[in-house]
Amino acid sequence: MITGTGIVKTYKQRGNVLAGREVRALRGVDFSIPKGGAASFIGESGCGKTTLGRIIAGLETYDEGEIVIGDVSMSGIKQKRRQPYFRKIQMIHQDPYSALNPTRTIHQTLHAPLSLRAGQTGRSKEWIEERAAEVLSMVGLDPGSVLARYPHQLSGGMRQRVVIARALTVDPEMLVADEAVSMIDVSLRLGILALLKDLRERLGVSVLFITHDVATARYIGDDGELYVIYRGQVVERGPVDTVIADPVHPYTQSLLSAIPVLHGLEEPGAQPVSPLESLDESKADEGCLFARRCPFRGERCAGERPLLQITEDVPQQHACFYPERRDVIARPMSEV
Repeated sequence: MITGTGIVKTYKQRGNVLAGREVRALRGVDFSIPKGGAASFIGESGCGKTTLGRIIAGLETYDEGEIVIGDVSMSGIKQKRRQPYFRKIQMIHQDPYSALNPTRTIHQTLHAPLSLRAGQTGRSKEWIEERAAEVLSMVGLDPGSVLARYPHQLSGGMRQRVVIARALTVDPEMLVADEAVSMIDVSLRLGILALLKDLRERLGVSVLFITHDVATARYIGDDGELYVIYRGQVVERGPVDTVIADPVHPYTQSLLSAIPVLHGLEEPGAQPVSPLESLDESKADEGCLFARRCPFRGERCAGERPLLQITEDVPQQHACFYPERRDVIARPMSEV
């Protein structure tokens, strides 16, 4: 299990105009991802979900808070000694075109991490070759036709499968998929999602899916947890189906309202929720981070910031003073 408590990350702007200005990427985020489980982080671009994923994968540091992998606190050990723990958490990046070295064949790409493991465990060269072929087969690729190729000779979907195969070479306990299908042809996306779901079921590997698409989050982990992130804060958290079917935070409701649907498929009597204004990060917010954009804001929202809580009539955690279930629908395609 991997847990995080109060994770804070702040960046300082660079450049002549904004130099020194601080950007709060994460504002005290808590999370928990069980062994073999699934979790999804959703939110609009810039909400902090990718930063959080990179922190979980050990690719980014955090300013405050605590991450515990298994029963080991990462703050309690030196940076170099953290590597074996974070090596079990592998990142699958959004862009399969830049994730692979264009000058190396797929054989060379897989050979590097496998050679390192072989040197540490005393395994033979034959094992390296067998394991390279094995991980390619696990992701649905034919080793005989793929190993000798360069990345540019593969389609986007095949490249992403190679990226996943490379992650499997270290026998990971968790895969962090950051928008893993957003740059792949639409016709191939379901295959990648099905692969991630199959690896979770077959290998017992945990999957953290980072996305802005609610449908893909549900497909990967319909039995997992959904974290809705807004401006570095988790504003709603709970079982995937509960959050999607009965959202109580206005921001979650606005995300669901933005999903396009065809005419005739809208839910009768439902009303979409739309923010009152566009996001402006330059304005300071002393209270709720969503207050200026929220059509349901109340007196407390402007001066007091709500924290995640569970109220008597709401099963999921939410950061809202006035939570209310609302039937929300996506806009018809003609309005998109």
